Amino acid sequence: MKFTCLCQGGGFNFPPCHILNVSGFHVLFDCPLDLSALTVFSPLPNDFYKAICKENSDSQNRQKVEKPLDANDLIFAEPWYKTVNNLHLWNVSFIDVVLISSPMGMLGLPFLTRMEGFSAKIYITEAAARIGQLMMEELICMNMEYRQFYGAEESSGPQWMKWEELELLPSALRKIALGEDGSELGGGCPCIAHVKDCISKVQTLRFGEEACYNGILIIKAFSSGLDIGACNWIISGAKGNIAYISGSNFASGHAMDFDYRAIQGSDLILYSDLSSLDSTEDIDQSSFSDDNNNWEELMNSLSNYDESVEEMEKLAFICSCAIDSVKAGGSVLIPINRVGVFLQLLEQIAIFMECSSLKIPIYIISSVAEELLAYTNTIPEWLCKQRQEKLFSGDPLFAHVKLIKEKKIHVFPAVHSPKLLMNWQEPCIVFSPHWSLRLGPTIHLLRRWSGDHNSLLVLENEVDAELAVLPFKPISMKVLQCSFLSGKKYSFRKFNPY
Repeated sequence: MKFTCLCQGGGFNFPPCHILNVSGFHVLFDCPLDLSALTVFSPLPNDFYKAICKENSDSQNRQKVEKPLDANDLIFAEPWYKTVNNLHLWNVSFIDVVLISSPMGMLGLPFLTRMEGFSAKIYITEAAARIGQLMMEELICMNMEYRQFYGAEESSGPQWMKWEELELLPSALRKIALGEDGSELGGGCPCIAHVKDCISKVQTLRFGEEACYNGILIIKAFSSGLDIGACNWIISGAKGNIAYISGSNFASGHAMDFDYRAIQGSDLILYSDLSSLDSTEDIDQSSFSDDNNNWEELMNSLSNYDESVEEMEKLAFICSCAIDSVKAGGSVLIPINRVGVFLQLLEQIAIFMECSSLKIPIYIISSVAEELLAYTNTIPEWLCKQRQEKLFSGDPLFAHVKLIKEKKIHVFPAVHSPKLLMNWQEPCIVFSPHWSLRLGPTIHLLRRWSGDHNSLLVLENEVDAELAVLPFKPISMKVLQCSFLSGKKYSFRKFNPY
C-alpha cells in the first residue's frame, strides 16, 4: 500500500487531495479547485473603456517594483481556475477509482474527466453530487459575465499568462497565481456541456451502501457531518479495511452526524484533514485505540461533545451583529458558502428579526438558489435527527419554505432581475455568491455599500480578507470574519480606507 498527498488543501473550500495505491488499484480522493486564487483577478470594472485603457497602459508601463498592493495590481482578465497541480504529474489513465467526499471536492472533476486517457470510476453520495452540480453550474453562470465583458480567449492563451507579464506581478500575487514553484496556472472555466459529461460518469451512493469495484474492492460512504452529503470512506479489500477520514464534524445542526461507529474495526485509519480534530482537544486521546472497550469510551466522549451548540452560538453572534447593522440603517452582505450553514443562518436571522420587531427584507440572489432551496427540503435521509423529526411532525425540514411563503425571504436569480429591482428596499440582508468577492452579485453590492460604515460584510476566516476587499477600497463597512470549526473564534476587521 502507498498513500500520496497531492495537495494539503486549505480548509472547507479547498479540501485535501490524495492518491491511495491499494490491492493494485489507484484510488484518488477528491478533485477540488483552489478558488481562493480567484482573488488575484480584478472584479468586473464598471467602465469598459476605462478598463481597456488601463489594461493597455499597464502592459506598457508596468515595472517590477515591490510596493504595497493596490487594486491596479490585480489581473484585469477572465479568471482561470486552479486545479490540483500535482495531479497533472500523474498519468490519469492509471487512476482506477475517484472518491469524492463533499460538493467542494468535486468542482475540479470537469477538468479531470476531459483529460486524455481518463476512464476511472467516480463515486459520490447522491446529495453531494446534486449540490456540487448546482455549484458548478452557478460558477459557470457567474464566469459568463467575464466572458461577455472581455470576449473569447485568444487561441494562444490569455495575454496575462505570458511569462513576461507574470514576472511583473507583485510577488504576493505571483505566488497565489503560480504556486510555490511557479508552475500552477490552472485553466479556463468549463462549460455546461463539460459539467453534464462529468456528471454522466458519476455513480451515486447512499450512506452505508456498498459498491463493488472490479470484484476486489468494496467501497462504502458514511457521514462526516461536515455538510449535507459530505462523507468519509471505507475501502475493504483482501488485505483488510481502510477508513479515509476527510473534514468532519462530530455533531451538526443540519447534516447527519459523523458516523464514528463505521470506522470501528478498521485496520487502518487515514486522516486527510486534521483541522477538524481541533475540537477534540478536551477528549481523552487514549481512547483512540484498537481496543474494543476503548472504542466504547471514545463513542461516549464524542457523544457528550456537542459541536452543534457551539455552532449555534456562532450563528447567534452573526445574527446579533446583522441586527445591530440594520438597526443603524446599514445593510448586511453574507456571501453564500457552506450550504448547511447558509440554511441555518436564514432561520436564525428570521427569528432574531421577529424578536426585534424588525421588518427588513431578506434577499437571496443566486442563479441556482430556487432549485437548491427546493432540493434541500426533500432530502431528510441526509440530515441530522432533529431535522428528520420535523418530517414526522409535518413541518418543513428547513424554515425557509415557510419564510418564502410569508414573503419574509425573497429569492431572485440575478442582481439585475426586473422583479428584484421592483421589490428592492434598503436596509436589507442579502445572501449571494461568491465568497471570493470576485464573482457574482457580491461585486455589485459591495460597490454599493463599501462606503457605508453601518453596513456589514460577513466572511469566513479561510478568506484572505485584506486581499478580498482590495478592489473595493476605500472601504468603511464593517467586516466580520468567523469560523464554523469548533474552537475557532470570530473577529471584526477594520481596514485602512486609503
